[in-house]
Amino acid sequence: MRTAIRGGRLIDPAHQIDTVTDVFIAEGRIAGIGRAPDGFTMERIIDARERIVCPGLIDLCARLREPGHEHKATIASEARAAATAGITTLVCPPDTDPVIDEPAVVEWIRRRAEAAGQARVLTLGALTHRLRGERLAEMAALKDAGCVGVSDGGRPIANTLVLRRALEYAATFDLTVFLTPLDPWLDHGLAHEGHVATRMGLPGIPTAAETGPLARDLELIRDLGVRVHFCRLSSARSVELVARARSEGLAVTADVAVHHLHLSETDLSGFDSRCHVRPPLRGERDRDALRAGLASGVLGALCSDHQPHEPDAKQAPFGDTEPGISGLDTLLGLSLHLARTDALALPAALERLTWGPARILGLDRGHLGAGAPADICIFDPAEEWRVTADRLRSRGQNSPFLGWELPGQVTHTLLEGRVIYENDSARPPGDRP
Repeated sequence: MRTAIRGGRLIDPAHQIDTVTDVFIAEGRIAGIGRAPDGFTMERIIDARERIVCPGLIDLCARLREPGHEHKATIASEARAAATAGITTLVCPPDTDPVIDEPAVVEWIRRRAEAAGQARVLTLGALTHRLRGERLAEMAALKDAGCVGVSDGGRPIANTLVLRRALEYAATFDLTVFLTPLDPWLDHGLAHEGHVATRMGLPGIPTAAETGPLARDLELIRDLGVRVHFCRLSSARSVELVARARSEGLAVTADVAVHHLHLSETDLSGFDSRCHVRPPLRGERDRDALRAGLASGVLGALCSDHQPHEPDAKQAPFGDTEPGISGLDTLLGLSLHLARTDALALPAALERLTWGPARILGLDRGHLGAGAPADICIFDPAEEWRVTADRLRSRGQNSPFLGWELPGQVTHTLLEGRVIYENDSARPPGDRP
């Protein structure tokens, strides 16, 4: 379908565009910006006045909980939730059931996602067989099956020799390795090791549980020259280590989960199990350092770290609950909230959700240049919405942000030029309160 998006504020960080203009789409791709190509006939017009038009969001970490029954999250349900939140691409880590360590699993997920017809789902293959950290997975076969990288799936490889061999093998096939810096022997607590955990009587997880393996991994990368992305950093010291490594020319990138930019260990007060996450919420100094690292570009992407749970997974004593937050629905709103508080400029916030993740994945997406796939998010920055259980489209309701007022109501999401979500109840353009 040939579509014209009229009068929106186009923000395309990849091309440093921030202006009110029109976007023209044909054959699922960007056909023109500002001016329609010769012979272009519009079949549909989307009125985007007083709205922001940007590339569709790319979420580097979303667990989709497939397979499942009707009362559980599925690929279809979570892809629909992503579409309503302006997310056009989801990256699924390999810690699924079964583990993504065989081409058949990659193909199965791809078919389920295509059948849903919503957000695009990409997969990361397992670094080791069954993610057990003992013997290497068939990375070449996983790449041929469509995996965009390989990962430890949040289950770090404790054996340094196995990790070194895995990095060497991945480099042979030009695969980006996604690592979770975590010491399995220090990660047996429930909260950040500090005064809050002490006061609440919770066993602590020290910052060294993250920075120790991170330092080890950086030394291996220095020796091997492999391309590595560090997932969901949580501490100020980790930001410093990655910044130094990048300044020395190491091929490393890193991301942060958006909830670590808004919450800290103090939010555990009252033993709120919705704030039980891995890595744990750390101190306010760490939170501020993560924000600064995101603003400077040391942290190149924001992700949701989406982990939808059934209600009973969070309805138990704090130590018996499952860690994780349902984050798809709030990814854009929380990111825009950062821009409102001047922690991050709006174009930079959108860059960390679009072009930044695309570069990490090595994909020609996350931008709206001529000929690019027309993956587009349109949202009203002036319309706020309250986070309530009935507003969350994910099957997971486990969000610590219930009751928050967030900016940015998504009105349209397009995937390769096809409208996969349209909010009929959105405020009409020009209808200011």
